[in-house]
Amino acid sequence: MLDPRRLRLVRELRRRGTVHEVARALSYAPSTVSQQLAQLEREAGTPLFERVGRRLQLTPAGELLAEGASAVLDELERLEQSLAEATEAPSGTVRLAVFQSAALGIVPRALTLLAAEFPALRVEITQREPESALDEVWAREFDLVIAEEYPAHSAPQRDELDRVPLCNDALRLALAPAAAENEPQRPISSLADAASVPWVMEPRGTASRHYAEQVCRRAGFEPDVRFETADLQAHIRLVEAGHAVALVPDLVWGDRPPSVGLLDLPEAPRRTVFTAARRASAHRPAIVACRDVLSRAVAFLQ
Repeated sequence: MLDPRRLRLVRELRRRGTVHEVARALSYAPSTVSQQLAQLEREAGTPLFERVGRRLQLTPAGELLAEGASAVLDELERLEQSLAEATEAPSGTVRLAVFQSAALGIVPRALTLLAAEFPALRVEITQREPESALDEVWAREFDLVIAEEYPAHSAPQRDELDRVPLCNDALRLALAPAAAENEPQRPISSLADAASVPWVMEPRGTASRHYAEQVCRRAGFEPDVRFETADLQAHIRLVEAGHAVALVPDLVWGDRPPSVGLLDLPEAPRRTVFTAARRASAHRPAIVACRDVLSRAVAFLQ
């Protein structure tokens, strides 16, 4: 009989391409992955892999097995969900991936509610960029993700994942408070006024960076990006000190008052914040409970 744990390995090999990448993604030693794949091949009774240079490539039989592995793993997940539904209260572990402003604005309140209402439920939280986290939920590295979608920018779509809206989050221009030592001499009263001052933005390749650059270009200028960091707390500190301006989502403040000046942008843009889970596990009581608590935590902030 084929071992479901080994089926996951062959599916991951098809997705990631090398034994080393599979081992790194699943926190195994490469030798362990190789041994388990060899055992799976013996169980299957037919060649599943062939060496091409230093890579392990799937044979036609291996491709067939990898294709069917997802269906088998989904069915096992649905069975686990049915068993969980028979219990009285949500329990077990939910692995949650979040981006930073959600971690700052939503997670603390949500954890307070979870501790009070579902003490048997363990939630493990890891910060991830939404684009990669959606893929990692599909790959079963996480059970649930809080993700984002900027105006005119679509987040990656996967048929295996559902999508439940959480909130619409306003995006504003963050300015130095009046008391900042390095506050620009000329007051900034519009986005166009920020053409001549330094900016802090997230790294290139992120949806937030692309969106921020497009906002500036539509306003008629190329932003002078002197600081690049994924840490929004660093963005805020640089703005507070008057060293830069930035586009900041309201969610980053949580239930605290903003520590910088905020200027509304043209057309009052908002990003969409949503949760995504595998459809096969979306009705698992623990997932349902987490989503309910996250929704109430957001409602508390609004």
